[in-house]
Amino acid sequence: MAQSDDSNHISGQQARGEIAIFYGSSTCYTEIAAEKIAAILVAQQAVDLYNIADTSIAVAEQYQHIILGIPTWDYGELQEDWENTWDNIDTVNWAGKTVAIYGLGDQEGYPEWFQDALGYLWTKVNSLGATTIGQTSVAGYHFSASKALTPDGKYFFGLALDEDSQFELSEQRIDAWCRQIAAEFNN
Repeated sequence: MAQSDDSNHISGQQARGEIAIFYGSSTCYTEIAAEKIAAILVAQQAVDLYNIADTSIAVAEQYQHIILGIPTWDYGELQEDWENTWDNIDTVNWAGKTVAIYGLGDQEGYPEWFQDALGYLWTKVNSLGATTIGQTSVAGYHFSASKALTPDGKYFFGLALDEDSQFELSEQRIDAWCRQIAAEFNN
């Protein structure tokens, strides 16, 4: 990753920023979203990027502000890198950490399982004591069921991206969500 300037940076493991983004990505879309999120946030705070295929989730212990990126596969399944690290999430002390989650899914191809992995991950870190932020409205999405919804069904637990059916909306959604979580991280 490239350094942006002396005070803010996007990096891998060589430097410790104010925000860490951990993502798992088999097809590169979750990674691309992580890079876009980092590029927006780095203007205000230093951001470190970590692919969980290469970095233990235990590194999250070093950060107070964390963003997790997870795609939903097939019929509501975890992406393989997240599946491989799933039990290790329990070993991180999430108390006192503020966590935002984004997910990728296909609302047309898998409408009954849209963003389920986002819901699984939110449930896990929330139950382990993390303060979760970054809810987004379900307005504009078309799906039949999701495990990533607030009890009232009006919001996703995080940012829902659909690179299959609504890729043209991703940039706008990422930009708005980054403004939202930057403010929420600072509260």
